[in-house]
Amino acid sequence: MIARYYTLFLCLLAMSVFAQTPVISSGQSWKYLDNGTDQGTVWRGVGFNDASWASGPSQLGYGDGDEATVVGYGGNASNKYITTYFRKTVSISSLSTSYLLRIKRDDGVAVYVNGVEVFRDNLAASPNYQTLATNATDDGNTWLETSISASNFQVGNNVVAVEIHQTAITSSDISFDCELLTSSYTVSRGPYLQMGTSNSMQIRWRTNVASTTKVSYGTSAANLGSSVSDATLTTEHIVNLSGLSPNTQYYYSIGTTTEVLQGTAQNYFLTAPVIGTEKKTRVWVTGDCGTGTTTQTAVKNKFLEYVGNQYIDLWLLLGDNAYSSGLDSEYQTNFFQPYQNDRIMKQTVLFPTPGNHDYYATGTAQQDHITPYYSNFSLPSNAEVGGVASNHKEYYSYNYANIHFVSLDSYGTETANNYRIYDATSPQITWLKADLAANTQKWTILYWHHPPYTMGSHNSDTENELKFIRQNVVPILEQYKVDLVLCGHSHNYERSRLMKGHTGLEPSFNASIHNPTSSSGKYDGSPDSCPYIKTSSLPNTGIMYVVAGSAGWATSTQATYPHDAMYFSHTANGGSLYLEIEANRLDAKWIADDEVIRDKFTMMKDVNLKQTITQSTNLSNITLNASWIGDYTWPNGGFTSRSLVVSPINNTQYIVKDGAECLADTFLIQITTQNCQQAWNLSSAITANSLLKYEAGQSISASNLINAGADVRYKAANNVMLLPGFQAQSGVKFSASITGCTNANARTSVDKRSP
Repeated sequence: MIARYYTLFLCLLAMSVFAQTPVISSGQSWKYLDNGTDQGTVWRGVGFNDASWASGPSQLGYGDGDEATVVGYGGNASNKYITTYFRKTVSISSLSTSYLLRIKRDDGVAVYVNGVEVFRDNLAASPNYQTLATNATDDGNTWLETSISASNFQVGNNVVAVEIHQTAITSSDISFDCELLTSSYTVSRGPYLQMGTSNSMQIRWRTNVASTTKVSYGTSAANLGSSVSDATLTTEHIVNLSGLSPNTQYYYSIGTTTEVLQGTAQNYFLTAPVIGTEKKTRVWVTGDCGTGTTTQTAVKNKFLEYVGNQYIDLWLLLGDNAYSSGLDSEYQTNFFQPYQNDRIMKQTVLFPTPGNHDYYATGTAQQDHITPYYSNFSLPSNAEVGGVASNHKEYYSYNYANIHFVSLDSYGTETANNYRIYDATSPQITWLKADLAANTQKWTILYWHHPPYTMGSHNSDTENELKFIRQNVVPILEQYKVDLVLCGHSHNYERSRLMKGHTGLEPSFNASIHNPTSSSGKYDGSPDSCPYIKTSSLPNTGIMYVVAGSAGWATSTQATYPHDAMYFSHTANGGSLYLEIEANRLDAKWIADDEVIRDKFTMMKDVNLKQTITQSTNLSNITLNASWIGDYTWPNGGFTSRSLVVSPINNTQYIVKDGAECLADTFLIQITTQNCQQAWNLSSAITANSLLKYEAGQSISASNLINAGADVRYKAANNVMLLPGFQAQSGVKFSASITGCTNANARTSVDKRSP
């Protein structure tokens, strides 16, 4: 009996230790200011005097009808105040291990504890009173949750200050409610996403003390109906979600089996599309990023401001991810902490590559690969995400949409005879050849740390890793369908034109020999700026090389900077690379730490096509599709869409060009027989981008809609009847004539051009 009571006492004790106690509850009173004035930043602190502010219980807001306190917006529904301020002072007698913040917000919010920002959602960094919220996803009906370290609080009085921002000056409502609970745990690292596929995702995070593990998830932020739990106590939490649907958005929360530690509207991911799908893919590339510097923060902030609400599918790290030795403590302070409070780490699958600084954590790390890099990241060495299994965590490949990615290790030695990447018979090179040979994706992108061409903070003519990679690895890549190589190491930005055959020192580079084209590739209408063009069915005509090693800082250059092979080089600013890849088009932009796009280039595959289409006349319409994504000019001027629907009567050639006249597709339609259909009864709508002719030996009756922008002609030998229901929208070119089939003599005609 004593044992039973003792066991029960321990269970009750455990429940009490890990119970959450409210510090702030929903329904409590808040001070608020709703007069549209600029409060700067002093209003966030403990010493600010808010005696003149109004007060009322939560929920506070207007426009929804569920408010306990209605706040004002200025009286002009067409020009409402953008920002409303809220403050609450709470007294804490003893500090908890950590705290759980729960917020309802409509539209954007920033939360400060004792003047320090602890949470932000739907709002740009460093907002002022005129900063509009970036989104309005759930109308403030969902509780957002995040853990806050106890270090943000103090024994005695504490101020929680909140600013709510509207998405527009005409927004119909705002909502605000808040709860603050004590918690036994803090999320000290992450969450971050790994190993994402079309039907699975891995979520990782670290807690301050060992706890149980739980991830709840679902396709709605308000209904996380599925979950994965683990009762094992650990600080390193790794959860694999499976059975997911391709290309689908999932929201998630992380925590223990008894507490949610984080679960905001920013906690979501999109599963990958089915491999081979031509889905637009957005990729963020950061090299040498883990510095803990203001440059690192500025590069991140300016990138996120540039992309706005666009979802980023993949995040590539180019090595030297945590300075200066790749220690776990350096990963914590210089990599995870600078990124984990922004949506990029919560939402985007991360695929890294190691740099030399990632290997400095232990004296034997270069040989045995036991550095924190390998324990901090889950690496798909067994082809979990596609490609050929490498069976080595140092290098791997994976597929996303219609892109094949390969991450290589350019510094570590391999177990067999201490081979390195530039040794011709190394296991890594043997695997690389097999992987590239098996690859069938449209695009192939490789990345590693040490660049074969650079005169930035490193010299590719004198440093062995760089020189030997250029001499021994580059020729291998040129044998396969490699399109783009990304590297870091040099703390600047450099990029080539399309290049092939240059493996010597910088003075041996000859643009007329090694660059298949003199174009800048910028595709911006400037002279000689057409996109780089490749053909999948032909041998590799060249590779683009990019050094993007300034996501953490921009440093020195060599005496011969810039490298002769690099078309564009920049070392005055830090920055990161942004890739957008859709179907057969790849666009790259280098976004500097002041949000200026200082370089960009475009590459296309399988364009400038010539097609011959054979068919009988008057049997069916033909849809012509330009081979690229961009802008279009078709015959007769006014057609600007990618597709054109035609019905030629005779042999006809159509040529579509882009606006810069860099691209042109030619369609030759050959008519094999001159069939003259006796009658047409037209009732189906004609699409906007159509150039159509209908001919009949007897009559045409039409009750169809002709959409704006079409050019349509009806010809019949006896009559053309426009019946009830016939309509030609504004901008249509339409004519009807009594001429019969081609080569018949015209008798009369009517012409209608809609206003």
